[in-house]
Amino acid sequence: MPTLLLCLAGPMQSWGTRSRFEERDTGLEPSKSAVLGLLCAALGRDRSQTIDDLTPLRMGVRVDREGILKRDYHTAQEVIQADGRLNSSPSMRNVISERYYLADAVFLVGLEPPSPTPLLDELHQALKNPHWPLFLGRKAFVPSQSVFLADGLDELSLEQSLKSYPLLVQAGEEQAPKKYRFILETPKGSHLRYDQPASSFAERHFLPRRVEITSESLASHSPHRHGDEPEVLNALPRPTQTRSQTSS
Repeated sequence: MPTLLLCLAGPMQSWGTRSRFEERDTGLEPSKSAVLGLLCAALGRDRSQTIDDLTPLRMGVRVDREGILKRDYHTAQEVIQADGRLNSSPSMRNVISERYYLADAVFLVGLEPPSPTPLLDELHQALKNPHWPLFLGRKAFVPSQSVFLADGLDELSLEQSLKSYPLLVQAGEEQAPKKYRFILETPKGSHLRYDQPASSFAERHFLPRRVEITSESLASHSPHRHGDEPEVLNALPRPTQTRSQTSS
């Protein structure tokens, strides 16, 4: 079964699935709901439109560069109440929130249909010329290189595509040999992700899906450069913290 591949790379990304009120979380890799939302933006679909043709796609992720978990501290002032008025107490007009994101992460995402369909060609063309701007989980988090991969329509299966596609980043000598993390959607997976859309994005109903997480070596560590675009990723400054650290 053919596979559609996407490059999700940027200095800041957020893939939350449990965000509520003052705390906005992020997963350590892209969520399926966010990836399908990105595809809807490329297609020009409104949030109220159906995504029944997209939800059956099986998703897989290869982590080419683990992101560093960071936290932003936000204060919103003069917050309006539901009735449209300011709170009578000045101290209650401010809302403090913590928003987590991944810094310097790079992901290769694959999508595989359950049966042959022209949908992948449509999605591939939409990513090349998206109807609306694409972002990585939040509108302020823009990609550092194109989500579209010129050779992103692969005739291989999802697993084979993720394992055989060249790296999206330069692999330094100190990194080889290295194992890369894979997250593959599978009915018998040992991990749950609550990011399977069960409605339009306007209604926001989600179901759990199962994934299997493995760590594997790649046959080649050669970086992939698509088109004539500059290697923007490798110009980004590299943070010195480990992935498990957070900012204060």
